[in-house]
Amino acid sequence: EQQITPVDMVEQLLAEGVRPVCLVSDDPDKYVHSRLPANASVHHRDELDRLQRELREMKGVTAIVYEQTCAAEKRRRRKRGLMEDPDRRVFINPEVCEGCGDCSVQSNCISVLPLETEFGRKRRIDQSTCNKDYSCAKGFCPSFVTVTGATIAVRAGGDAGRLAQLVAGLPQPPLAPLDARGCNILVAGIGGTGVLTIGALLGMAAHLDHKGCTVLDMTGMAQKGGAVTSHIRIGPDPAGIYSSRLGEGMTDVLIACDLVVASGAAVLKTVRPGHTGAILNSDVAPTGEFQTNKHLDLGEAPLRAAILQAIDGGAAFDVHASRLATDLTGDSIGTNILLLGYAAQKGLLPVSLAALEEAIRLNGSFVAGNLRTFALGRLAAHDPAALAREIDDSPEPVKLDTVDEVLASRTRLLAAYQDARYAQRYRDFVSGIRARVAARRLEGGERFVREVALTLAKLMAYKDEYEVARLYTDPTFMQRLREQFAGDFTLTFNLAPPMLPGRDASGRPRKRAFGPWMMSGFRLLAPLKFLRGTPFDPFGHFAERRMERRLIEDYRALVERIVERLDHDNLATGIELAGAAAEIGGYGPVKHASVERYEARLQSLREAFEATRAA
Repeated sequence: EQQITPVDMVEQLLAEGVRPVCLVSDDPDKYVHSRLPANASVHHRDELDRLQRELREMKGVTAIVYEQTCAAEKRRRRKRGLMEDPDRRVFINPEVCEGCGDCSVQSNCISVLPLETEFGRKRRIDQSTCNKDYSCAKGFCPSFVTVTGATIAVRAGGDAGRLAQLVAGLPQPPLAPLDARGCNILVAGIGGTGVLTIGALLGMAAHLDHKGCTVLDMTGMAQKGGAVTSHIRIGPDPAGIYSSRLGEGMTDVLIACDLVVASGAAVLKTVRPGHTGAILNSDVAPTGEFQTNKHLDLGEAPLRAAILQAIDGGAAFDVHASRLATDLTGDSIGTNILLLGYAAQKGLLPVSLAALEEAIRLNGSFVAGNLRTFALGRLAAHDPAALAREIDDSPEPVKLDTVDEVLASRTRLLAAYQDARYAQRYRDFVSGIRARVAARRLEGGERFVREVALTLAKLMAYKDEYEVARLYTDPTFMQRLREQFAGDFTLTFNLAPPMLPGRDASGRPRKRAFGPWMMSGFRLLAPLKFLRGTPFDPFGHFAERRMERRLIEDYRALVERIVERLDHDNLATGIELAGAAAEIGGYGPVKHASVERYEARLQSLREAFEATRAA
C-alpha cells in the first residue's frame, strides 16, 4: 500500500505555488539525505514558533508540514516491539525543583504530575505513562536529570507471601443479579490508562459465561489524558439488548476510574438515583489545565459530592486505586484492573470470577501481573484493613500548621543552606515580628506571622549554584533515584550555566547536557557556599543573584511597614500582602518573569492594604 510521505506533501505544495514550505519534525536528521526542492527547508520542532512568526509576515501562501509520530501510536509500537524504545528516562530532583511549572508549559504533558512536599507543590514524572518525549527537560530548571540504562524499579509494597495468603483466603464473590433488562456498566476514565481494556475484558467474560454483551467505547483519536467512557451492557442473551449506548437513568454500575470524567454531565445523566452503585477512585489525576495553572485544586471532595448527589442513595465505595496500584505493583497503569477486581468482589458484576480471570489470560498482555493486580483489587474490597497493614505507605508531607513548626523546619533548612548564623538572622527577625504582632492582640495574628516565616525563608534560601550543587550531593538525591530506577544507569544533567554563551530557539540561555562527571563538579562547588554574597563570589555579580539579595531586603522592609500599620480591619489584606512574594520561583528567565508579576501585584495589594486601614 503506497503512502504519501511528508516529502511528497512538500513537493505537492510547491507544485501548487506555495512558497516557502517548511518541513518541521521531532527528528529532522531523517531527512538529511532527502532531496528537497528549492523553497523548501527542514527544521527541528523547537523552531516551530519562530517559523510561524516569520511566515505570518510574508505575503502570499506559505506552509508548514509538521511530521511527528502520534504519542499513542508510539506507545503501541513500542509495546509490540515495532519501534525502538529509547533507553533514556527523565527524572526531576524534587529538592532542586521550584514548582514553577515551566516544564509543564514547555511540554504540555500529562505525565508531569504534582508532588506535594513540605516546601510546597513540586513536580514529578509518572514513569508509567511517560512517552519519552523529553520536551519537559526544556523547562528552564536544573532539576531535570536524564537517566540512561535504567529499568523501572518495581518495589511493590507489602510482603508477597503474606499478600498471597490473604488473596488465597478470599471468599467467592457473589454475582450481580441479571434479569431480562440486563446489567449496565459504565466505565469512566482517561485515555491511555486502559479504560477500553476493562470493557474488552468484561465483554469476553460475558461471552465465556454464555451471556449476551455489547461494548460501546466513547473516545477521541489518540486521546491520552482525554475523557474516555466504555458503555457495557450484559444480558441473559443478545436478543434482549436493543441499544449499545447507555441513555438517561440506565447505568447500574459506575466504575469511576477518574473522578473528573465520572463527575461530568455526560456520565451523570446515565445514573439512576437510589439505584446506581459507584466505585470511586479517590486519587484525582490532573487535567490539562494543570499545565498552565500550577495551583489547580486537585481535591476529590467536589467531584465526589457531584457523583453522590447524582446517585442519591445508591451504594458508593471509595478506594485510593491509583495509590494502591502504584504501592502494590510499582506501576500506576494497573489502576483500572485493580478497580475491576474491586467491583467483582463487591458483587457488582454479573460475570463469574473464573470468566474474568480467563479473559485476562486470553488478553495475553502482562497476564501474571494483571491477574495479581485483579486479585489485589478483590482484597482491597474484602479486607482493606488487612491490605493497609501490608503496605509500606510513603510518608505524608510534613504539615507546618503553626509558627513554631515553620521556624523549626526553616531554621534547619537555612543552617544547611548557609550556616547557623544565617539561620539565626532569620529566626531573630521572625521572632521580633511575632512579638510585635502579639503585643497588638490581633485575632489571627499568628497566621500573619506564619506567612512571613514561610515567605522569608523561601526568599533567603534562593537556589543559586552552590545550593543546587549541595542538593545534588545530598544523599537524598541518589536515594530517590534508587527508589525509582534499577540497574547500572548513568546520569546526564541538563543545565544552563550563566557564564556559558548561547541561546536556544526561544531566546533563552541554552541548556546543555553534562555527563556523570558533573557530580564531581557539584562536590567541589557545594562546600564553597561560604563565598555566597561576598565580594569573592564569582556568581554573585550576575543580575539574578543581585535581584535575589535585593528581594530579601525589600521583603524585610515591607514586613516592617505592614506591622506598623496592622490592625483588625486590614489583617486579611496584610496576610495576603505578606505571602505574595511566595509566588516568586523558578530559575533564570522564569524567575525574572515571576518577579515582574509579583511586583505588579504588590502595588495593588499595598493600595488595598492602605485603603482598608483608612476605611
